[in-house]
Amino acid sequence: MRVSADAVLRRGAIAWLDWRADHLEVPDLSDAQLMGLNLRGADLHDVNLRRANLGDAKLVAANLMGANLCNAILDRADLVDASLQSIETINCRAVGADLRRANLCGANLMGSNFAHADLRDANLARANAISIDLTSARLRGADLDRISLHRATLCYADLVETNLAQADLSQAILAETELGSAHLYRTNFSQASLTRSHLVNIYAVLANFDRANLTGADLSWANLTKTIFTRAILHNTNLRGANLTGADLSGADLSGANLTDANFSYANLRHAIFTGTNLAEAIFTGAIR
Repeated sequence: MRVSADAVLRRGAIAWLDWRADHLEVPDLSDAQLMGLNLRGADLHDVNLRRANLGDAKLVAANLMGANLCNAILDRADLVDASLQSIETINCRAVGADLRRANLCGANLMGSNFAHADLRDANLARANAISIDLTSARLRGADLDRISLHRATLCYADLVETNLAQADLSQAILAETELGSAHLYRTNFSQASLTRSHLVNIYAVLANFDRANLTGADLSWANLTKTIFTRAILHNTNLRGANLTGADLSGADLSGANLTDANFSYANLRHAIFTGTNLAEAIFTGAIR
């Protein structure tokens, strides 16, 4: 009697490993109902898990490299230390999932919902995360080198000490997002909304904030050498002590109705460009010009 792949998987990771060793074909687990299963260390590489329900499943240290998880449900799943390189999770839902130290390098996460997920120390380098929802997600210490977060939502997310070098966050929403001490070398924030976000002590050399909205943002003591702020909105933006050597603030909007103007106190403004910028009400106490 032929036993289905999902029936074998329900027997546990060891039975599944033995079954896979005897079957060369890639298992099809699309639409499988696998909620709450203990699949710790399971080998699910290249498996078709489209629309599968893995909510609350235990997938610690599981191998899902190359798996297809499009439209799958992974809410509250335990994926600590899991191998998820090059997975396809288009429109996947992983709300509250635990992905600490997981490897998602090169994953396709486009349009997925990872709100409230724990991605601390995870590897998302070169991942495609266009339009992903990371609201209130925890990413402290994660590697997001060259990730694409175009039009992503990262409101209230914790990105402290993350590596976002050369990442694309154009048109992303980062309201009240924590980015303190993040590495933002050549990061693209063009047309992004960073209202009331915290970027204290960031390293953002050659970053691009063209037309970004930084209303109420805190960039104090940031390294913004040669950073682009052309046509950016800097209402009530705190740039106290920031290094803006060679930065381009051409056409930036520094003041608005009922808002305190941008604060450049003790900032380094050597060779900064302010062409077409209204500096009449900006604060320059102790600034180096």
